[in-house]
Amino acid sequence: MNIGQAAKVSGVSAKMIRYYEQMGLIPPAHRSEAGYRHYAASDVHSLRYIRRARDLGFSIEQISELLVLWRNCGRASADVKAMALSHVAGLKAKIAELQTMAHTLERLADHCHGNDRPDCPIIAGLAEPAATAPPASHKAPRFGIDTPASSRHRAAIAAHA
Repeated sequence: MNIGQAAKVSGVSAKMIRYYEQMGLIPPAHRSEAGYRHYAASDVHSLRYIRRARDLGFSIEQISELLVLWRNCGRASADVKAMALSHVAGLKAKIAELQTMAHTLERLADHCHGNDRPDCPIIAGLAEPAATAPPASHKAPRFGIDTPASSRHRAAIAAHA
């Protein structure tokens, strides 16, 4: 199928398909004599996998590691689980950060009269220095860094590159 058909069937835009091909997430498409890309059902399956991983917030680097695991029938499920839990920790940290931002803005908005006067606690609050950052122990682990199999994943990715 051509790139337009692959895009429609996979739910991934043609632009993103070309990008994923350029990033090495999918192999280069076979080309017709006229130079048009042609995709097999397995390519579309990979595109759906990538799309689902993107929908769950995984980065391109993370998806690359997940694809290596997906294609490796000898993988340990513990490796996949460790990657997923590491990603969950990162998502929870981001959620906490966004909740803090929302609470700060709500507090500032609660103190604003919203009238014609120029004094505004929101503007004043934005001009204040930010609160100190949380201690390093509260940072979420970086994906693939704090997992026992991360070095094996990088080696497998390098071997397939």
